[in-house]
Amino acid sequence: MFTENEGHLLIKIVRQAIEKKLGLEPSDPVPDKDLLNPSFQVKRGVFVTLNKRGMLRGCIGSLSGVETVVEGIKRHAVNAAFNDHRFPPLTSAELPDVSINISILTEPRDLQYEDADDLVRKLRPEIDGVILKEPDGGGATFLPQVWEQLPSPDLFLGHLCRKAGLTDDAWKSSHLLVQTYQVQYFKE
Repeated sequence: MFTENEGHLLIKIVRQAIEKKLGLEPSDPVPDKDLLNPSFQVKRGVFVTLNKRGMLRGCIGSLSGVETVVEGIKRHAVNAAFNDHRFPPLTSAELPDVSINISILTEPRDLQYEDADDLVRKLRPEIDGVILKEPDGGGATFLPQVWEQLPSPDLFLGHLCRKAGLTDDAWKSSHLLVQTYQVQYFKE
């Protein structure tokens, strides 16, 4: 578990990575020694989400710990700001209107279920992030925070199927592979 202070430091690191990529001086520089915090050296899945005036402006991350938390948030900060295919690259003029959210993930676990009703019963809204995968490999994920916008399991799973390139009701009619995870969440 990360402390609130560590979470706020991670957010400062994200903002600094974006400012650096834009060629700006860091508005609130993080000393190099703070990057060596042992908590930041663990390997965990992380997502960086950028919102501009309350609307999604970029979200990129990894589901499993392939790199340290500090390396992951720096890389995903730059990718969320400049390489999320849904949005044009972030500009320095937009940066003051951008708020940063960081999600640090637990390792995803398979969720065993019998049918659509059982799947809905086993999901925990606002707690579980969900990964849907087709047996042939295609898939998508929603962080637990998405439950705030899509509070019913039917809506949540329908939109997640659409994100994965499936029909909205694919979760009802086919037995998809489902994994869940939880996050520790920090926001500006």
